[in-house]
Amino acid sequence: MFDTISSQASKLINLTNRVRNSKPSKTKLITVTSGKGGVGKSTFTANIAFLLSQRGYKVAVIDADIGLANMQVLFNMKPKYTLFDYIDGMKTLEEVTLKTSYDNLYLVAGKSGYQYSNHSNSFVFSRIVQDLISLNKFDIILVDTGAGLNDYVKEFLTISDNILAITTTDPSALTDVYSLMKMLSFDKNKLMLCFNHTKNYKIGLTIANSLVNLAKKNRLNNDFMVEYIGNVSTSANISTTGRLRKLFTNEFIQDDSTKQLQVIIDYLLKNIH
Repeated sequence: MFDTISSQASKLINLTNRVRNSKPSKTKLITVTSGKGGVGKSTFTANIAFLLSQRGYKVAVIDADIGLANMQVLFNMKPKYTLFDYIDGMKTLEEVTLKTSYDNLYLVAGKSGYQYSNHSNSFVFSRIVQDLISLNKFDIILVDTGAGLNDYVKEFLTISDNILAITTTDPSALTDVYSLMKMLSFDKNKLMLCFNHTKNYKIGLTIANSLVNLAKKNRLNNDFMVEYIGNVSTSANISTTGRLRKLFTNEFIQDDSTKQLQVIIDYLLKNIH
């Protein structure tokens, strides 16, 4: 299935590039995924986006959790338009790219409860990513995918070379992230891995190495790399600010979790392409 989607994506991207015939974009794309829901992926994405914007990068976040969007809550927004208005041809890309209350930070909102059956297998969702890249207005685009490994998540994974998986030490989360590793190993060169709600860096490193050893034992693609890039500790400030529709990295600059995210950003800026 992933091979089929990858082939469809390649054809779409090649066709789109021929039609546009534009110069290469400066925009870098990072797709954030998890496999399992409830690991804090969207909160992670929103706060990473904010910290990048504070460093002077112009950042756009696409809420690609089809049907279960919540990024507008994290940014305390009530979006008038969503990515579906663009996909359905009702609004322009500029109209659905909404300025948040934070400098240099924009959101292309999703829509909870959206009935997307009419778009099943039509590969329309990831097109908005390519179109936003082609504008050449943003330094970084962050795509926040839905949980699981359904066709819509695979669609967004296919078009990105910078994939960051968020997981926890929960056994079911680790099982799902290993399934993600297996799927990606056929078509991708690497997966960046970050542990959320994990006490310290070493715990994440130990488990990441165990996942890599399991992959070798099961003879996954030897050229596929899993790069452990850091951990974020559990903090009461994260849940508190989330309920208040605020970003903890803005409210608690000296919190350990904020500092840990800064380390992760340092890695991303050096290694994404």
